[in-house]
Amino acid sequence: MKPFILRLILSFLVPFFIAYFVQAQEYDLVIKQGHLIDPKNEINEIMDIAIADGKVAKVSSSLTDYKAKMVIEAKGMYVIPGIIDIHTHTFFGTEPDAYISNSYTSVPPDGFTLRTGVTTVVDAGSSGWRNFNVFKEQTIDRSETRVLAFLNIVGFGMKGGQVEQNLSDMDAELTAYMANKYPEYIVGIKVAHYSGPEWDPVDRAIRVGNIAGVPVMIDFGEHTPPLSLETLLLKKLRPGDIFTHAYAHVNGRMPVVDEYGKVRDYVLQAQAKGIVFDVGHGGGSFLFEQAIPSLNQGFKPNSISTDLHTGSMNGGMKDILNVSSKFLNLGMTLQEVVECLTWKPARIINREELGHLSEGVIADLAILKMETGDFGFVDTGGWKIKGTQKLICELTIKNGEVVWDLNGITKPEWKNSFQNK
Repeated sequence: MKPFILRLILSFLVPFFIAYFVQAQEYDLVIKQGHLIDPKNEINEIMDIAIADGKVAKVSSSLTDYKAKMVIEAKGMYVIPGIIDIHTHTFFGTEPDAYISNSYTSVPPDGFTLRTGVTTVVDAGSSGWRNFNVFKEQTIDRSETRVLAFLNIVGFGMKGGQVEQNLSDMDAELTAYMANKYPEYIVGIKVAHYSGPEWDPVDRAIRVGNIAGVPVMIDFGEHTPPLSLETLLLKKLRPGDIFTHAYAHVNGRMPVVDEYGKVRDYVLQAQAKGIVFDVGHGGGSFLFEQAIPSLNQGFKPNSISTDLHTGSMNGGMKDILNVSSKFLNLGMTLQEVVECLTWKPARIINREELGHLSEGVIADLAILKMETGDFGFVDTGGWKIKGTQKLICELTIKNGEVVWDLNGITKPEWKNSFQNK
């Protein structure tokens, strides 16, 4: 080939190759052809997602011209932001007779979260201002799961029995002090299990909420005589405050559905006002007699949560995806369910950097598979419904790293290295 012809060819080819390699992006991980559901960004379609340096680098209908250390084929599966469970109990410890506060009924989060697509949990009042530092050192600082907290208005937290009846330990100023000291971890205040006739615990918690600028979560009931649910929802709670165990029917608390199967008018008014209704399934706080007529009348939860502890995970609750599957089989769409697991709870706890997959945010996400078949779902009253859909977590990514891989979709297949010897 004559030199001038070679130079002519190179003059065309060299710029092409330079342009190609300059344009090619390098990513740590690329997820291909998964069905992305990202309610914040109004995405509900097949997309590719690229991750670099622990963050979402690119979301595109078709990624091209890239290099990746790992490529995950997610065709036929759903990709969602990392799930946020805003009602859990993770202050596990060995203190005897302390119920959920540094004792055996709480659970270490990493064993029960990442495998279900949960990357963030909020502990719902297990600790108070007196022992939050212990909870932080034992659980928050040592967990792969992102652990946040609602601080109990009771100084000793949720130790059960008479400890939670002690009005003198419900110190608004010291609770607010602790909430303001750790705003990166404490996202709200919790009231639970008080059985007296006074409104004091609710009033003190709301006072703390006003001082610290955080929402209050109420586990309402057990009062003797019962306090008014209407007063709580329409006069006590502020927009953004949270009524958990929304579909419960427990002693000392009026249920949201009346004896004729109708959702009470003031409950609907409260939701329209901005009160958050959280599932908080738990071991005794979710009944089909409340959930089914509620959903049939359009009263849907604002957030889906577990109330995770040893008494709930081995009963009808099981895990966050089992709870979510109940709502799918009761008529909610997958888009609605995902929003109640991701973007809505992120806004409820004022952590809007979470719960979505916008470019530049922390890469927390889950890859789910929808199984179809003949499934049974149990409420906390011992009743069962049949369903045909069930969500399973195939993969969880936290801060850009794979932390759960059910079927090894990120791994190469084993080759028999002895067969040719």
